[in-house]
Amino acid sequence: MSALAISPLHRAARFWEAPIGKKAVMAITGLILFGYVIGHLLGNLQIYSADHQQINRYAAFLHNPANAIPLWVIRTALLAAVILHIVSAVQLWLQNRAARPLGYKKKADVPTSYAARTMRWSGVIVGAFIVFHILHLTVGSVLPVHEIAANEPDVRYNVITGFQNPLVAGFYILAMILLCMHLYHGLWSMFQSMGFSHPRYTPLLKKGAALVAILIAVGNISIPIAVLTGFLTL
Repeated sequence: MSALAISPLHRAARFWEAPIGKKAVMAITGLILFGYVIGHLLGNLQIYSADHQQINRYAAFLHNPANAIPLWVIRTALLAAVILHIVSAVQLWLQNRAARPLGYKKKADVPTSYAARTMRWSGVIVGAFIVFHILHLTVGSVLPVHEIAANEPDVRYNVITGFQNPLVAGFYILAMILLCMHLYHGLWSMFQSMGFSHPRYTPLLKKGAALVAILIAVGNISIPIAVLTGFLTL
């Protein structure tokens, strides 16, 4: 057997080409992105602190020049995870479509959930929202970004004034609902893709995934609703 056939690079390429390889990549990158979603939510919820400057101090810590290298390492890893997640999802969908060009007259029962059937377009809309979110609160292309000092954004002010716009708040709420659906299906199917499937445990995994996804959505959606109802003010 040639060196090429047994090289780690060749084995990795063969693994990537196989559907199970793409599912594994989707599961691992999805887990990385799920961790980011949790961390992002915990950061956002600091806007409810009685100390109105708490969330601004958190943002200042992240933007501190001393943290620039680890911050960019994390950003690069997240970007790589996003790209690999999208590429593997698209290629897996194309492989499945090529294997069943005419489709089935009667769809299989698994997966039958609405979240599973809308997985692709919910992912696209959530991706578009992320771009919009960055343009809104980081770049300042949607609405002007207010700063406390140079390179020190006034996050509380920017979030509240942004969500006072019903269109911005509405788009955010819609994106969080779709993210909830995406997370629900992604979380439990991740275990299935990695071989953790059992008639007794799969229903529990689905319920657990649904609970986690709903809690994340409620936490995120509560912020624009709190702004629109006047609970959160400047």
